Amino acid sequence: MGSIRVRTTAAAVAVVGVALVLAAVTMVALQKRSLREQVEASADLRAGSLTEQLRSSAPTDLAPFGDPEGDEEFVQILDASGSVVQASPNVAGRPVVVRLDPEETRIIGPRSPPDQEPLDEPFLVVAASSSGPDGRLTVIVGRSFEIVADATRTLTRVLVIAIPLLLLVVGLVTWRVVARALSPVDAIRAEVDAISSRELHRRLPAPGGNDEIFRLAATMNRMLARLEAGRLRERRFVSDASHELRSPVATIRQHAEVALSHPDQTSTEDLAEIVLDEDARLQRLVEDLLLLTRIDEGTLELRAQTVDLDDLIFEEAARLRGATELKIDVGAVSAGRVLGDREKLGRLIRNLTDNAARHARTTIALSLAQRNGEVVLGVDDDGAGIDDAEREHIFDRFVRLDEARDRDSGGSGLGLAIVREVAAFHGGTVTLMESGLGGTGFEVRLPGHPD
Repeated sequence: MGSIRVRTTAAAVAVVGVALVLAAVTMVALQKRSLREQVEASADLRAGSLTEQLRSSAPTDLAPFGDPEGDEEFVQILDASGSVVQASPNVAGRPVVVRLDPEETRIIGPRSPPDQEPLDEPFLVVAASSSGPDGRLTVIVGRSFEIVADATRTLTRVLVIAIPLLLLVVGLVTWRVVARALSPVDAIRAEVDAISSRELHRRLPAPGGNDEIFRLAATMNRMLARLEAGRLRERRFVSDASHELRSPVATIRQHAEVALSHPDQTSTEDLAEIVLDEDARLQRLVEDLLLLTRIDEGTLELRAQTVDLDDLIFEEAARLRGATELKIDVGAVSAGRVLGDREKLGRLIRNLTDNAARHARTTIALSLAQRNGEVVLGVDDDGAGIDDAEREHIFDRFVRLDEARDRDSGGSGLGLAIVREVAAFHGGTVTLMESGLGGTGFEVRLPGHPD
């Protein structure tokens, strides 16, 4: 199909060419019509003048008329029988040039039908009738039509030369203009072609103005920024995941090597307990990573059903009471029903309560209420709270509020990231709040489900 430059130039030349041809044909036709009307009006005027004279005079009494040279005009006067009784000098002695009815008009020329007298050039001939002393007469007046033919040929020749020249000019101008307009696109294409996955920091040159090419460059620069940010997140994610996975593997290997080197100092039960703990930790981490990956790829399926969040909260409160010595306050929990995946929502609540349990000193407060068509879940603790500098990254992946904390007590740093993704997956939000207990509070808002 060729380049845009070629197609645009060809289209412009084709459109302008068709328009010029139509305009030329129209111009020639209008000029020919206008000149014919002028010649016909002149012949009619001459015929009318002669008929007025014949009403009072005989044809032979008329003053000499017509063009002796025969270049512009001829006149013939016919009697009632159709015989020539008077003629202009240029057709004197010739038979009737053409027989016409009164008010009839005809164009005759060198190639005349059998009923016409051949002439050297085309003439427009008109006929008019008159009644005079010698009876009914017919006046035949012919005016040269050569001027019309010459003017038409001249105009046609001019247009035949001018139209291709105009099309050439249009093609050259369009070619130059399109080339200039597309030059930023070539620069953008060359720059994009040179950008590799290791050079996502590079940006495209933005042309001046605010046209489509500028917006294209701006859009692609925003795309590159998103790709760069995604690439950095991916690298950080892979690095953090590798580090998290290496820790339990290294722990298992370390204890296994000690058991092999000093079998008398390690019992099978102790080694099995350590391996099972690290394996459970490894399993939780892999499950978290798989969940986040499915959410990112859009392949996580929602098994929608009616879920009573208050039941899930009471189950979680019972688990916490058995696993910790913290006070679990559920006095502010009321009925709350949503449409969602029970397993994923249970994971959301557990991650929030596990986070609170790691930071609380004595108390965790759980709340649930319905407000304005939403179900609002709250989890508060009386811990040390979160610094303002850390609030912005609290929901990022592999983020720990206390880097000095060991991984056993600090978690993998994926819990709150999963909370945010699961809440968004159900059409809700999660917000970090000031806790009424003095520590940290989280508020999750989910669309309510009508009873």
